[in-house]
Amino acid sequence: MTNLWLIVAVVGIVTILFKAAGPVFLGRNALPSPIQSVVELLAPVMLTALVVTQTVGGGGELSFDARIPGVAAAAVAVWWRVPLIGVMAIAAIVTALVRALA
Repeated sequence: MTNLWLIVAVVGIVTILFKAAGPVFLGRNALPSPIQSVVELLAPVMLTALVVTQTVGGGGELSFDARIPGVAAAAVAVWWRVPLIGVMAIAAIVTALVRALA
């Protein structure tokens, strides 16, 4: 367990250093426009990748189960601009209903 906490601490420190590197190295200089547009897209792309892998990836193989309709319902709720807590509730309810009916 000690090794695990050491890894967590090292990853945390590296993350802090990585986040601090931007302001330290750039100072008050702005990023060039093409690089700024790529940086702005990184967070949504990473979140999408996380959602997809957690939804259909399971144990090294693809698994299509009740999570797919739940994520689809959440996507529709986001499109309708439902507040985040509502989106989460809708996704959970749809997933639970599909599991109960299956």
